[in-house]
Amino acid sequence: MKKADNKPLGLYVHIPFCASKCAYCDFYSFVPEDETQQKRYVSALQLQMEDWASACRGYEVDSVFIGGGTPTVLPPKLLHRVIDSLWRNFSLTDDVEITVEANPATVDLRDLRKLHRAGVNRLSMGLQSAHDSELVLLGRVHSREEFEQTFSDARDAGFDNINVDLMYGIPRQSEASFLKSLNVASLLGPEHISVYGLKIEEGTPFHAMQNELFLPDEDTEYSMYMQCVDYLATRGYAQYEISNFARPGFRCRHNLKYWQCGEYLGLGAAAHSDFGGERFSALRDIGVYIDGLELVGQADTIWEDRREIHEDERMSEFVMLGMRLSDGVSAAEFEDRFGSSLDAYCGEKLKAYIPDGFVTFDGDRYAFTAKGMYVSNYILSSVLPLDYAGAEN
Repeated sequence: MKKADNKPLGLYVHIPFCASKCAYCDFYSFVPEDETQQKRYVSALQLQMEDWASACRGYEVDSVFIGGGTPTVLPPKLLHRVIDSLWRNFSLTDDVEITVEANPATVDLRDLRKLHRAGVNRLSMGLQSAHDSELVLLGRVHSREEFEQTFSDARDAGFDNINVDLMYGIPRQSEASFLKSLNVASLLGPEHISVYGLKIEEGTPFHAMQNELFLPDEDTEYSMYMQCVDYLATRGYAQYEISNFARPGFRCRHNLKYWQCGEYLGLGAAAHSDFGGERFSALRDIGVYIDGLELVGQADTIWEDRREIHEDERMSEFVMLGMRLSDGVSAAEFEDRFGSSLDAYCGEKLKAYIPDGFVTFDGDRYAFTAKGMYVSNYILSSVLPLDYAGAEN
């Protein structure tokens, strides 16, 4: 049972391995060299968990997210070593949410049953599109049929909390084809649906060929987003964040921790943390990460950046991240946390967006409307007093 004096903590575990690299992806991930590399990485993860175990005493872990990459690319025995180490090194609550990202091409019914028995109680599965032609353009390694079979297997394995990822604004996609993907996903009946707009990131194959991609124009992307919000609402999925929709009781606990400025510890190469009043991240280099954990006295070499979070930065993040949520930001909560007025900080500027229907204010909470969420980066960059690095929609 969770003790009253223990603080909540989220854990993120990064598995950088993929079956193949999608053409749009700029996350730190790659096809593994061999199983030896995977074994060494998992052993390094276990060592890092042991290193952090003492610092996390006094915390209760209520959410774990194992992402990537594609965690299920790991041989099942290695993935289970990661999960077992989490249970062994940290204090997990009785109702902890444990999510694993799974690619339909990398798991079968037997694998899913083992994951469920190991304590994993939430799956996040990337469909992206219900059209095989669009999946090929994205570089996905599965078909719609394979996705549907894996989803069915997950249900048979006992999973009653599943997220499905979709994308809009992808090459050669039309409003009609996107609505078809929404329909296919919602008919499967997942508890949660995430819908992300394609961003062309530097260093990706899509960036190198962006002039040849036949992407939907901005007006079409906006229409797709607004139709998505309306369509999913009619299917019982309420929007609670810019890109996330859930049935009642199934908001993603781990992601809420990010948006509500909760503490989280990232484990693995390229993983980010907000823990103990500091922000830090590991280098995007698996070799440095493994060597840093394997070699005595080298653990500090894995960090790319480590610094204290100052109050003015935290205030900006509280607004920036909180406004991603449909609940918005409470003036009372802001004043209670920081001892200053939200209106003086940025609320008066937010009110300027109310007449045109981008922002609402109920006397305490400022929140974006659906169309405000679509242009949230622009609005927040104009109202926040600090330099603003917008999160992606």
